[in-house]
Amino acid sequence: MWSVSMRLKHIAFTLLVATALTGCNDTLDSASVDLKSVKNKVEQPLPSSILAEMQKKDMPRNSPIMIRILKEEGKLEVWKARADNRFEVIKSYDICAWSGKLGPKVKEGDRQAPEGFYNLTPAHLNPNSKYYLAINTGFPNRYDAANGRSGSNLMIHGACSSSGCYSMTDEQVLEIYAFARDAFKGGQTSVQLQALPFRMTAENMARHRDSQNFDFWKMLKTGYDHFEVTKRPPEVNVCEKKYVFNQQADSNGTFAPAAACPPMSTPPALSAALTSYEKTYQVTYVKALEKFDGKVWYEPTEAERKAVVADKRKGRDIAYAPTGTSLEAGKLLSQSEFQQMMEKRMASQNKPANTVLASASPVTFRAGSAADRMKQDRLPAAATAAPVAQSTGTVPTIATAQGTTTAVPIPAQNPLAYAAPPVTEEKKKPFWKFWSQE
Repeated sequence: MWSVSMRLKHIAFTLLVATALTGCNDTLDSASVDLKSVKNKVEQPLPSSILAEMQKKDMPRNSPIMIRILKEEGKLEVWKARADNRFEVIKSYDICAWSGKLGPKVKEGDRQAPEGFYNLTPAHLNPNSKYYLAINTGFPNRYDAANGRSGSNLMIHGACSSSGCYSMTDEQVLEIYAFARDAFKGGQTSVQLQALPFRMTAENMARHRDSQNFDFWKMLKTGYDHFEVTKRPPEVNVCEKKYVFNQQADSNGTFAPAAACPPMSTPPALSAALTSYEKTYQVTYVKALEKFDGKVWYEPTEAERKAVVADKRKGRDIAYAPTGTSLEAGKLLSQSEFQQMMEKRMASQNKPANTVLASASPVTFRAGSAADRMKQDRLPAAATAAPVAQSTGTVPTIATAQGTTTAVPIPAQNPLAYAAPPVTEEKKKPFWKFWSQE
């Protein structure tokens, strides 16, 4: 017969094994799903670890989502609405492959992955993709079309191989597809995709201040700022061939991509929040200009990005082609170092040295002190883009992304009531009325 001490030891050992097995199960659950075990990829549920995190963050399972791509970092973020209608990151993925370089897609065949604001509807989901699963980005949108940009079949898909797409692993796209599917089942009719070159912080904007795409990125940054302040996807319209965000047109006005913008105004509480956000941004931007004074960011080629992650291809199918990130392969250089680097690049491509900056470099050097550069690059305060609508009463306050406390409109209803308009609809319900009873 066992002694009492032996029995206690046995019980303790049994509990230890049970605990270890529980931990093992948790580890397996948080790891990538075994695709061989997936019987129906279109209806594959999200892992229980993600569902538990959603519950922890007070996110209804079928609440709306937003997708944000940060090209330079090689990140795809899924943001999801909490019960208070504000969005928070629920999952961040490393993009396996994206082709081209920073900057928008301009024409068919340029291998560029799109940048801009896109609406994804259930029709954009492709369950029969040859790249496991796919979500069409919606390129070209109304902005792209108005500016003569062309391209087709630009996707977020699996297989880790890209020619103008944002390619994930099959395991990743299985989850991303499930996030979108569940949101559509909950009543969301349009998921916003924000495809951005990088996090549009003051330091990143200063680092890329010499790019030929800088003016385009400043326009995208307005929408980025609106989201940072409100933590809700901005309402996006296009007029005068440019994006406008969260603007109220007067009763007779309409937004048409190539036509003049109608008389429009910014909601007053939002305007106040954006003004506060902009003041903080400008202080940080001046400091960043001083930090990068005399420096130029060298953006790597796709081949240079691939070289950084070459080991990831070992033992894989030849079609598996991770590209790495621009941050891993890029460099901050002096102007002379930058020119030398570009001359080497041209020499490797058998191009004349005098085409270095003319044809290969997106950089235009601009002289002047940090203060002068700040004046050149100063981003107009988003609140001054249109008149501020008149309003009475008070609204709650929140802390903005840059630490200041300011007033923004807060909806009262659950996000399950959210229903963004179809991509083809011109007259759209303003973002601040998504939760109203009208």
